[in-house]
Amino acid sequence: MKSIATQLESLFKDALVCVMGNEGRTVDPLIRVAGEKKFGDYQSNVAMSLAKQLKQKPREVAQQIVDALGPVSAEMCEPMEIAGPGFINIRLKIDWLAARLNDIPLPGGDDRLGIDPVAKAQNVVVDYSGPNIAKQMHVGHLRSTIIGDAIARVLEFEGHHAIRQNHLGDWGTQFGMLCAHLKEKMPDAIQQGGEVHLADLEAFYKEANVRDKEDQAFQERARAEVVALHRHEPETIRAWQYIVNESRNHYMPIYQRLGVSLTQEHERGESFYADQLGTTVEGLKAQFGVDRTDTVAADANGASMRVEESDGALCVFHHTAQGEPMFKNRQGDPLPMIIRKSDGAFLYATTDLTAMKYRIEELLADRVIYVTDARQEQHFEMVFATVQIAGWTRGRAGSPDVRLDHVTFGSILGEDRRPLKTRSGENVKLADLLDEAVARAEGLVRANEEDPDKSRGFSEAQIKDIAEAVGVGAVKYADLSQNRQSDYLFSWDKMLAMEGNTGPYLMYAYARIRSIYRKVAQTAVSPKAGQIVLGDPTERALARQILRLAETLEGVVAGLKINLLTDYLYELAVRFMKFYETCPVLRAETDTARVSRLALCDLTARTLRLGLGLLGIRVLEQM
Repeated sequence: MKSIATQLESLFKDALVCVMGNEGRTVDPLIRVAGEKKFGDYQSNVAMSLAKQLKQKPREVAQQIVDALGPVSAEMCEPMEIAGPGFINIRLKIDWLAARLNDIPLPGGDDRLGIDPVAKAQNVVVDYSGPNIAKQMHVGHLRSTIIGDAIARVLEFEGHHAIRQNHLGDWGTQFGMLCAHLKEKMPDAIQQGGEVHLADLEAFYKEANVRDKEDQAFQERARAEVVALHRHEPETIRAWQYIVNESRNHYMPIYQRLGVSLTQEHERGESFYADQLGTTVEGLKAQFGVDRTDTVAADANGASMRVEESDGALCVFHHTAQGEPMFKNRQGDPLPMIIRKSDGAFLYATTDLTAMKYRIEELLADRVIYVTDARQEQHFEMVFATVQIAGWTRGRAGSPDVRLDHVTFGSILGEDRRPLKTRSGENVKLADLLDEAVARAEGLVRANEEDPDKSRGFSEAQIKDIAEAVGVGAVKYADLSQNRQSDYLFSWDKMLAMEGNTGPYLMYAYARIRSIYRKVAQTAVSPKAGQIVLGDPTERALARQILRLAETLEGVVAGLKINLLTDYLYELAVRFMKFYETCPVLRAETDTARVSRLALCDLTARTLRLGLGLLGIRVLEQM
């Protein structure tokens, strides 16, 4: 089943062909959900955008489109209305809505609610999370981890091949310091890696860092370890591998607790690309070095670049089609991207360029998505400009160019409206944040259990399970429901509230529907024993919202904004509550209405479960 928006676009394009000829096929019908009920279910303002081109008044163009739509849209839509300067108001037929709901297959296995996968699947690389080796994951890692994971889940549901890539900073000079410290303080760990464990990664890192700053002899040993690491000397490699494994032992349980679908298989550390960095640099130098006179711009905008030395470092300078510097520093001077330092060392940019080349050439990516905080925006602008000018993103035969996306996000703020910190000024550890969320959720569950009017008679195991699901789900939903590009204020009270656009509210809406089914379980009436009939306006509103899931997910994939899905789910829960309050379900006036409303409840629950699952949030049968 195609989305409503897709079906309307197809109808409008047929009408536009009647008005404009074949050129109408290329026109965007500009279909949008109507802002107010009085304007119908959807609107199109394509007539206003075409008026100048067709040299007619907008309402005249709108009338021609409506006249052409009449025959082709009769099954799906009520007669179109023209409003204002040329808006076309669209109302879906009630019988058509009911038929679409009745066409949704029964649940089983992978419940897609009848939504078709995309016709042409893409290989989409999603780079997200990126915990620091030898450090605890802190609250700053939350957004990249859960936003990236939700994007990957939605892409897979749409039918694409999502290739998760967890880019670990597991190589470089700091590992000389860590290996040297490990060899001296914990020599047994190198020989017995699986038996000796670091209780506190953060303390280990801080100790090594202090020694590296204060002890000259230790600095020399650390530098020697860097050389040994690059030479792949066995003992140093064992020390390095131990540190990486211990880090993994700390962050993998957090992934599991968050319901994040990252495994060791998805890890691609900087070490993976280390041996390829020199090749990347020499390739760019050969293609765009100052000694080349035949270099031409390779991107669609006519941009160009040069690779040249500056103060001993090898740099990439980007230029617009007009020859102006593409990037400038605060003083207005050209800002290059350094790909090799004066001492021969490589940088993050070199690794990211090499990773991009690998993802395009080896993983055959059609689209590459990076999920990082907004502070890295200019860095990725430079990386994207480099690979586009170099021609790496040029599509394979018959394919479009590789699409590059940088999904940026703001900070999580504390009550002082500054990035969330502990009272001592340190970053809040992610494990501690989740512990606090679960503890608060457990307190709320226990308080309800002590109230005779609210108690559900949960066992101790059930209380723990509910608290874990609600606490973690509340933290994730509070983050994902934000416009990712904005900072947001962290509030325990708001995120754990049972009202408003929160995770607990949606989880409760699902559990409430399941409670209806527990009550009806002993009756002979099946939720799918009859057809859905939409009589009350709240039933029709709920039906329309259920059927808007497909286009919502299309919007998420196009704009990579997860809050489109959270907004949809919240609206679905609100519409269900209005329906539930208005239309008796178990005590419906007729058996037909009862069965129909039970089926609507079933579809709502399935939609909530699917949507929350795409966010990586577990639903509860009771809470």
